[in-house]
Amino acid sequence: MHIQMLKLPVRFYRLLFALIILPSLVLAQATKPNVILIYADDLGYGDLSCYGATAIKTPNIDKLAAKGLRFTNAYCAASTCTPPRYAMMMGEYAWRKKGTGILPGNAAMIIPVGKKNLPTVFKDAGYKTAIVGKWHLGLGNEGGPNWNGEIKPGPNEVGFDYAFLFPATADPVPTVFIENKKVVGLDENDPIRVSYEDKIGKEPTGKENPELLKMKALQKQGHDETIVNGIGRIGFMDGGKKARWNDEELAYTFTDKAKKFINGNLKNPFFLFFSLNDIHAPRMPGTAFRGSSPLGLRGEMINRLDWTVGEITKELQRLKIENNTIIIFTSDNGPALLDGYEDDAEILAVKENHKPAGPMRGGKYSVLEAGTRIPMIISWPRKVKPGLSNTLMSQLDFLRSFATWFNQPVNDNEAIDSENHIENLMGKSFEGRTTLVEQGINSMAVVWNEWKYIVPAKGPAILQPMNIESGSSNVPQLYNLKDDIQEKINLAEKNPAIVKKLSDMLEEITKKSNH
Repeated sequence: MHIQMLKLPVRFYRLLFALIILPSLVLAQATKPNVILIYADDLGYGDLSCYGATAIKTPNIDKLAAKGLRFTNAYCAASTCTPPRYAMMMGEYAWRKKGTGILPGNAAMIIPVGKKNLPTVFKDAGYKTAIVGKWHLGLGNEGGPNWNGEIKPGPNEVGFDYAFLFPATADPVPTVFIENKKVVGLDENDPIRVSYEDKIGKEPTGKENPELLKMKALQKQGHDETIVNGIGRIGFMDGGKKARWNDEELAYTFTDKAKKFINGNLKNPFFLFFSLNDIHAPRMPGTAFRGSSPLGLRGEMINRLDWTVGEITKELQRLKIENNTIIIFTSDNGPALLDGYEDDAEILAVKENHKPAGPMRGGKYSVLEAGTRIPMIISWPRKVKPGLSNTLMSQLDFLRSFATWFNQPVNDNEAIDSENHIENLMGKSFEGRTTLVEQGINSMAVVWNEWKYIVPAKGPAILQPMNIESGSSNVPQLYNLKDDIQEKINLAEKNPAIVKKLSDMLEEITKKSNH
């Protein structure tokens, strides 16, 4: 039977496109998954019950892990603060760029404007983007931010449509929130001044007025300068009294802002970098969490962290967008117990047999495994199958992985250390990286499959007063991580060929240039 096609006027096809085809394209756009990257601070591999902790329970994070893919061999790029954040944002190791060490609160921004980074990958794919929480990548041009005026460049200039943050960590000044380009609640008649060299103004300090402190600072760590909210800080601050936050309110404020961003972007896909303050010192969890953990303030902060994750997952369920939202939960570096303030974290961990580093040695600042091997969970209901992955992964790879997923080109001089492992993130492949570099506070290491080589470096074996093994040694170190996760048996002398191979490999990686 022959069927003759009707010759219809052009306006009919235009109407057909408007009524049927265009809505389907809009629907396809709307069904792009939202992505929430929850980035904990100073959370160790062994600090979660889904990673083996028994002295503490993290039910909300455990539910995330049970629904998703839990990685046991995932890494951040460096073992403290700023460098892993820079590396994840830019897809390149922080040691490639000068000035990417632990930044003070008044540092200039180190993320270059106009270069491909993680938020621009999502923004270019049609996503609304936001950073809520800790920033610690600098603000303003050379000389630092103007706290009393427009603060730029900042997150808004490097891919984030919305930003609500504090500048660095909770222990240095200034202790203020910034929304987009302005300090929140600033009284123009009480301008902010900040110094990290000399005392300014007449504010009491922890060193001069210890009787005003509700939390004592550890000696020789510099947390004894301007007192804010009963806590001595790093650096000196004057002014901005109405704008100052309380430590106890941080999780509530950030969670509220995150929820508002989610609710305001239900009609388009969104990327939220939810960069938590918890569980960084000073650890002041607030009344609702007091007495909730045998591990004291640090355990209570972990409980608050778990509560925060629960609040986000419940909000996604309430809004009925859970199935179309990818949650990536991870940490910026390994754990630290004696880090600025006296809160009995180390004493209580020993008493309760809690091991924040899990089975590994080291912690924050260290080149040993506990410095950079971190928890990482990816949940996407109905898309990512629940399970366990021992795939070698790095936070560096988020950039190229999502860029590949969105069919976005990345120039050869951009994200030079990032690799495409979107199949691994989605649980469709278990063949990940073969090589990555770990950056400690004064040493470096390269991991190749199960082997790890630590470069000889000067420095103390134990970092004081944090009481953390640094991993530094004046002799080469070689460990088989498959058989010796504690890095106790140095195999360098017995395997000179492997030492040379990894040493040469690291040299080649460091020679790689983005210029």
